[in-house]
Amino acid sequence: MKFSVFTVMMPEFSPEETASILSKMGFDGVEWRVEKFFEKAGERTSYWGYNRSTIDLASILEKAQEVKSLADRNGLEICCLATYLGVDQKRDIERVAKASNLMGCPYFRVGAPRYDGTVDYNQLYSETIRNVKEVERIAKENGVTALLEIHMGNIMPSAGLAHRIVSNFDPEHVGVIYDPGNMVYEGYEQWKMGMELLGRYLRHVHVKNSAWRKDSAGKWMAESAKLEEGIVDWRQVISNLRAVGYNGYLSLEDFSEQDTTSKLKRDLEYLRKL
Repeated sequence: MKFSVFTVMMPEFSPEETASILSKMGFDGVEWRVEKFFEKAGERTSYWGYNRSTIDLASILEKAQEVKSLADRNGLEICCLATYLGVDQKRDIERVAKASNLMGCPYFRVGAPRYDGTVDYNQLYSETIRNVKEVERIAKENGVTALLEIHMGNIMPSAGLAHRIVSNFDPEHVGVIYDPGNMVYEGYEQWKMGMELLGRYLRHVHVKNSAWRKDSAGKWMAESAKLEEGIVDWRQVISNLRAVGYNGYLSLEDFSEQDTTSKLKRDLEYLRKL
């Protein structure tokens, strides 16, 4: 397996700084955060707000060769373009798929619909299947694969529900981002069973950890934790990944509150020991 970083966890750094840091630390690849981006001098950076380690969605196609050259100069593979696009945003998905092809990047991320109880799951599922059929077509036309991430708060928070969606499609062009840290929030199957179920659809893995803790009012809630301290036993997860033949990327997405560069270095050292 190879190691990369999802750049959402490096908000204070520009793409140039990010690529240099990852190269010097010994990472194999980079998973770029892709979102609309504007420079905002003086604004505080954050994971999901003003994040400088971002490839601008609006200009991604025009700057695809520039982004590829940046990675090449630093000896990094672009392993995934992680967008925040819903599966119904076909115009932007087409641009990202074309950019993925130009960058030599095999995967791009799209998101399944959120579930908040206001719309019946079965309706959301049917709409998702119709939309992903178009996403599959776009991915196939560009020789790349669209990945849907297992994520709390949407209609595929577990391997089983992810498989229910992606099993309708060709695994060459539609796959899954396996994310144990996200699964802590809503529940999950045994790690290995979920991996076995996903089979060829398991294309990429996000690495972070989460833990359940009581807040000041005594209410239990899940939150980010240090990689070696949360509920996910990463030694077990990686052992299971090896057992099912996974040899792709382990992509760090650590949201625990620590200094970014120190966190990257420690997390990489930890993963290499497993």
